[in-house]
Amino acid sequence: MDLLTEYRRANMFFEAGDPTGAARLLEPIVEAEPGNASVRQLLARAYFASAQLNRAEAQLRELVDRDPSDHYAHHVLGRTLERLNRHADALRHLRIAAAMHSGNDDYRVALDRVQTRVEDGR
Repeated sequence: MDLLTEYRRANMFFEAGDPTGAARLLEPIVEAEPGNASVRQLLARAYFASAQLNRAEAQLRELVDRDPSDHYAHHVLGRTLERLNRHADALRHLRIAAAMHSGNDDYRVALDRVQTRVEDGR
């Protein structure tokens, strides 16, 4: 299997709106290259987009563990935890992402939304 060709195919599947198909292609690539953050990130995004949230969480936690300075992984992990209704857990990662990349409006909006839910007890 040519991993680069398969990665490109997976990316095309993802961009074409087939995150499940992309995930199927990416899973063996992550197994073959577990340290490849780009592949793991696309797999996490594919899981997130196809509502396989527990799988997305596992991939994103691996990314954050390997590189705590990855603000995007923190943000998507926070969004994943938010979708899992684990707002208090999400808040930590959204705060980290927003602090690391303070100019990103998406990060700020997500942080504000989850912070309000936590404060309101929802």
